Amino acid sequence: MGLLTALGDPRISRHLLREEGEVIVDEVTHHWVAYVRPVAEGVLGVALLCTVPFARVEIAWLPLVLFLVLAVRATWGFLSERVDRFVITNMRVFRVHGVLNRQLSTMPLSRILDISVTKPLLGRLLGYGHFVFESAAQEQGLRDIRFVGRPDQRDLTIQRVVQRAGLRGPRV
Repeated sequence: MGLLTALGDPRISRHLLREEGEVIVDEVTHHWVAYVRPVAEGVLGVALLCTVPFARVEIAWLPLVLFLVLAVRATWGFLSERVDRFVITNMRVFRVHGVLNRQLSTMPLSRILDISVTKPLLGRLLGYGHFVFESAAQEQGLRDIRFVGRPDQRDLTIQRVVQRAGLRGPRV
């Protein structure tokens, strides 16, 4: 297992309460649009690297340095998007993110008061949106979940899990 593989795997299963019967209902990764910026930076870095043979000898180091900076930024951006996971279980929702320093934010289903789904025009065209969670505690790491693919279906999944857990009123 390589370093990049280890850094890019959030290991979701180790955060589950298996002995309590917790199971994953949905694991949400970022929509492909979230990777556009890191990939564009990587392509720009490679393009700069290709200019090195044509640069004057005195400044040939400049495209190399710019390539290294862009390569590091692209790799970091790609890894941070890849590690950022939003997980819906039968008991709670949680988010794991961070490349070197992992952060876990958890919210029991009973504390979810409101979910807003924002779909910008580009998101409507490409099939992504952003979640905004409201709970009794206003400052939490689960407030904004960005670049969620199929946001309407994911919202219905959360509503279904909350309903099945008996946390909302009975069905009429």
